[in-house]
Amino acid sequence: MIVLRREFLTTLSGAAGAIGTVPFDRVASALQSTRASRSKSSAPRFMYVGSFTTPERGHGEGIGVYNMNASGRWARIQLLKDLENPSFLIIDPPGRYLYCVHSDGDRVSAYRIDENSGRLTLLSHQATGGKNGVHLSIDATGKFLVVANYDSGTLAVLPINGDGSLAALSDLATLTGAPGPHKTQQLSSHPHHCPFDPSRRFIVVPDKGLDRVFVWKLDAATGKLVANNPPSVATRAGAGPRHVGFHPSLPFAYVVNELDSSMTTYQFDAASGSLKPAQILPSIPSTFTGDNTAAEIAVAPSGRFVYASNRGHDSIAIFAIDARGTLSPVGWEPTRGTTPRFFGFDPVGTHLYAANQTGDTVVVFNVNENTGKLSATGETIQFGAPCTIAFK
Repeated sequence: MIVLRREFLTTLSGAAGAIGTVPFDRVASALQSTRASRSKSSAPRFMYVGSFTTPERGHGEGIGVYNMNASGRWARIQLLKDLENPSFLIIDPPGRYLYCVHSDGDRVSAYRIDENSGRLTLLSHQATGGKNGVHLSIDATGKFLVVANYDSGTLAVLPINGDGSLAALSDLATLTGAPGPHKTQQLSSHPHHCPFDPSRRFIVVPDKGLDRVFVWKLDAATGKLVANNPPSVATRAGAGPRHVGFHPSLPFAYVVNELDSSMTTYQFDAASGSLKPAQILPSIPSTFTGDNTAAEIAVAPSGRFVYASNRGHDSIAIFAIDARGTLSPVGWEPTRGTTPRFFGFDPVGTHLYAANQTGDTVVVFNVNENTGKLSATGETIQFGAPCTIAFK
């Protein structure tokens, strides 16, 4: 099993279509039972950690490859050095290839994963048609890679060759609209995330610069992007939508807003791809008076909780999800480090990994499936400026 940042969720077959008749507790129970029945082979064997390496960004060393040893702890087995900001990693569903964007750069790198050792071998580089790629996703056919180019405000599509290498662009779409009110962070379009929804039919793109969440479709026959109808939904002015997470079975999506440190709940129509805002809550406690920007979001595989990271408060916010998809705060867990730009679950959802970018650590937490609360396991991985994690 592969965890592709937020793409670790599994869909309970038929639950979404039967939401009007299936009680929420039964849906959650079924999801938990499904996950509990997975074999121990679902546990990750390898972990890949990317970092910021340029002086302007951080002091990381590249991509670290880790193997879980017999004692259940992570040991580094490879370090890919001399890379420019390998800032987001994704692994294809069969677990054969790893793809990497380079912050402030204009290319994607493709690597082959050795099945036995987990070590990486470079396959190729390919231009993204824009600057500062920040996120990647792979379509349902496994034939196309989608890239969000933050600085140039574009969404790129690159075909994936049979050997895992990347071909030249098949499409490049520009996101358009009026910039938000922030005087430095919203001067133009800044797409920060481009995951597919659970059905793999729609690409949902929060645009921090335009205060909009865009929805696209990908024509798998041509590799061309098609704007949805409607093409986007507006957020609160100055919110700065950054990342989106989907409920694994119910028709809801959750967006973390970077600039105003908030979380928006959307009703998501899986048939039309439309988003309808339903709720907004702060991602930080009311008692925190310092500066903060929100960063990452993830929905628990059980569908009972949603989590978000705060840079400044340096915490993981925990929210419970009710039958209507709305959120209520459970608490905030310190990440035992500073600037948690990224966090994610392991493939079985029993552990959460927080990447403290300026704290130079990856901290491992146990996840209480009943309460949603987190507790540190005691395992802390030292790694310079970590900003992304992928599991195989």
